[in-house]
Amino acid sequence: MTAALLPRKALHITAMVLPLAGWTLHTAVLHRRLTAAHRDPLTGTWRREAFTTRAQRLLERYPDEVVLVLADADHFKRLNDTRGHAAGDTALAAIGARLTEWSGPCGVVGRLGGDEFAALARIEPRHQQLRLEHLARVVSRPVPYEGGPLPLAVSLGAATPAAVTSTGLPFLMRAADAAMYEGKHTGGVVQARPDHARVPSVNGRRVGRPGTAVRGRAA
Repeated sequence: MTAALLPRKALHITAMVLPLAGWTLHTAVLHRRLTAAHRDPLTGTWRREAFTTRAQRLLERYPDEVVLVLADADHFKRLNDTRGHAAGDTALAAIGARLTEWSGPCGVVGRLGGDEFAALARIEPRHQQLRLEHLARVVSRPVPYEGGPLPLAVSLGAATPAAVTSTGLPFLMRAADAAMYEGKHTGGVVQARPDHARVPSVNGRRVGRPGTAVRGRAA
């Protein structure tokens, strides 16, 4: 190949590469925007619909190695009233971050609305009890904040397919919610039994329980 042809070939390759590079960049930006649309902007966790899709996928793939946890902040209205909404937002962000760290890279965490969260983590059955006890200790630690730490209390309910004899996500959600309500304000994790899955529910939440119709800045 002569030296005169080299610049032409370089220009031809550049003309081919530039559109591809532009399309790749466009695709990456579009992906980030779509992902952001499914994220709760305050906590960075998934919104309900996106959480449900991803949790169902994880549950179908590892039905014998998952734990579903529902978390509900206790006395959240009091925190907002006494320390302000900015403090409340800080507390919610802390809960989301702690659940995300606990569930690990293979887990999925969602904000269901208001001060309620759900987390599905892949954990071997022999480690589940210890991991749940660790979560109970970590999630309710005071949150650093200007003017003094924010007190944080979180009620937790956990459900596994083995405990409720079902691999259906709605059953797990129902059972975890009923277990959480049973142990409200105890500071520990209540693990669901088969009867918890039979409690009537709406969208995986016990019918009539306080906070079913949450108003405000829900995810």
